Amino acid sequence: MPAARQLELVINGERRSAEVEPRTLLVHALRDGLGLTGTHVGCDTSQCGACTVLLDGRAVKSCTMLAVQAEGAEVTTIEGFARNDELHPIQRAFVEHHGLQCGFCTPGMILTASDLLTRAPDPDDATIRRALRGNFCRCTGYQSIVDSVRAAATALREGEAA
Repeated sequence: MPAARQLELVINGERRSAEVEPRTLLVHALRDGLGLTGTHVGCDTSQCGACTVLLDGRAVKSCTMLAVQAEGAEVTTIEGFARNDELHPIQRAFVEHHGLQCGFCTPGMILTASDLLTRAPDPDDATIRRALRGNFCRCTGYQSIVDSVRAAATALREGEAA
């Protein structure tokens, strides 16, 4: 078995390191090695999106990526999304528009929405649904999630602090 190595990342704006085996998935390095349990393991097959994080600003499923592939990258997890104890506008929109129920899929949905809204600040419902197609929710029926993303887009365009 190959020897463990020290992984260096910037996670949620802070330089962090963890010792990982070369075969360790990023989701397990985040959860088990760094204690960032907001990144969920839902399927281990990249189907559900619960493990989604931002890697250099783009949404990736951390269960499909080796931790060593993220070496030197900037990773944002749900734990780093709020600032100064204030919810990010996307998080606030999910609360206000009932885009969450059990909350298991919510971190992945929020981070996927963040990536979408960075690239398309005024998406229509079809664009939102297309962007979220790799994230499964077993509770909401999706309309409240789409409404949440649309409300977040409006808040971000109107200059709410991000």
